[in-house]
Amino acid sequence: MITSARILRRRGRAAALLAAAVALLAAACSAPDAGQGAATAADPGTGHLHGLGVDPADNTVYAAGHLGVFRLGGGKAARVADRYQDTMGFTVSGPSTFLASGHPSPTDPDARSPHLGLIRSTDAGRTWTKLSAEGEADFHALEQAGNTLYGFDSQSGKVWASADGGRSWDKRAGLPLLDLAAHAQSPETLWAATGKGLERSADGGRTFQTVPAAPGLVAVDEPEPGLLIALAADSRVVSSRDGRTWTEQGRLPAGGEPTVLTAVTAERLLAADSTDTAYESTDAGRTWTVLHRPPTAVEHH
Repeated sequence: MITSARILRRRGRAAALLAAAVALLAAACSAPDAGQGAATAADPGTGHLHGLGVDPADNTVYAAGHLGVFRLGGGKAARVADRYQDTMGFTVSGPSTFLASGHPSPTDPDARSPHLGLIRSTDAGRTWTKLSAEGEADFHALEQAGNTLYGFDSQSGKVWASADGGRSWDKRAGLPLLDLAAHAQSPETLWAATGKGLERSADGGRTFQTVPAAPGLVAVDEPEPGLLIALAADSRVVSSRDGRTWTEQGRLPAGGEPTVLTAVTAERLLAADSTDTAYESTDAGRTWTVLHRPPTAVEHH
């Protein structure tokens, strides 16, 4: 499970990365014209990865991290729109439509709060609109289930639910969790991975019950009605039809601690670990290929 101390270390690392990004940007802005032989400042990269998704508009894989949103392809991560905002709770909710939360870029002159609340992009991350809860919520998980949008706000420690696309919210149960899963066909059934196990709600996140015998899960998704695919703390990829009995599908490659799982379909999975390496599987987790690996992949604790 991700402890509070580990979260603080991650936030400290994020601040250092953001400071480095500011320094690089300043260097780039103050350098002589490239035509006069100036050196180009290196991009600081993704930072710690918070989320992965596929845009159904063009099948492009996107990654969200401490230092922005990126298109993944050809082993490279291309920064979207030269933005450096710390993008958390990232989820793809439709063609070219993303939802997220997080913290503003250190270069944003209009930033009014350290918490973005809920933001939305309808052009694949090039521009973002603030929808709600700016200055209040820091959603570490967002899950669209039909007409219901769920979010886990790290500030209040509660599950929030919205029936109007995230413009207004109902604050529900409080519990420590790492990820949420639900499906459009049964939006009142909500699953929560806690790092130690699995919690289930049958009333839209108002109450939760511990699921007996579930492994320690760090991420969970429901790509089909009644099918859970999850990532365990020991890097196993597991699946279940009831949350109680689990089948091992495969494992992430040896590297860092597992952090992110997105089940695009039951067969196509995206994942990341604490080395900020992103992976893809097209056989339900049995085998994996590297989508992007930082130039020096060092495990973060």
